[in-house]
Amino acid sequence: MEKKKEEVSAPDSKEKSQKSRKKKDVKKEVVKEGSLRSPSFAKANEEVSEIFKLEKDGKEKIIETHNLEKTEEKPVSEEQIKKENKLFKNLIIVMIGFGLMFFAVYMITNSMRHFEVQGVKFEIVKQGQLTLYKTYLPVMYNGSAASYNFYLRTDPRTLKSSVPFNGNLMMESNMVVNMTDSLNCDGDGIIGLANIVNLYGVLGTNVIKDENASCDSAGRYMYLNIREGNQTKVQEYGLRCYNIYVNNCEVLKGTEKFMLESFIRANKALEK
Repeated sequence: MEKKKEEVSAPDSKEKSQKSRKKKDVKKEVVKEGSLRSPSFAKANEEVSEIFKLEKDGKEKIIETHNLEKTEEKPVSEEQIKKENKLFKNLIIVMIGFGLMFFAVYMITNSMRHFEVQGVKFEIVKQGQLTLYKTYLPVMYNGSAASYNFYLRTDPRTLKSSVPFNGNLMMESNMVVNMTDSLNCDGDGIIGLANIVNLYGVLGTNVIKDENASCDSAGRYMYLNIREGNQTKVQEYGLRCYNIYVNNCEVLKGTEKFMLESFIRANKALEK
């Protein structure tokens, strides 16, 4: 009976010795890797990867584990703090410089688009290929104050010097406007006449066309006649009577000169 027990226990001891040898075949590798966490966290910690290779029944198995290994964070030096503060100050100065430059460019472009002619404010606007000069008059619309916009095609700054106005403009509640038929000028004559009628309508003047009318010596109404001439200009020839002379179809220049003087006169009346 004792012999049989010894025979049974022999294989067990052999199996144990094989397992112990297989355990000896285990290889351990430690690899340090940079942490994938935020930079501030990575300074104080490093990720440690441990790789185990196991052999069992002739097959190799790899097990990988990750741990955090704390490292000491180096204190920031005073020199480094000074460098960072200097960099921050320089950045602020650059940002302020860009802000001032942007403001200066805006003010320059804005001043180029806006100007005044004897107290009348104008703004340069673009409509397709056209450059227009916008101004306005305050009006009452449905019981409320509003602005009525007017657009000139000729620069008012050049009108002041290029088209003479001989006389003084005096306004009246009634106005007669006549124009020579030959001054159609590809539609410019119609535009110029319509602009004057529209302007004086906004100013509260009753505007009519009467080819039989003429200058009233008593000045009971304004009389305006648009006709051809050797020079484009506006000429007063009687009490509240005016001729707009047009040369080489410059009908818009002549009519817009008359409108400019009307804006100036209306603006002075509103200031009183």
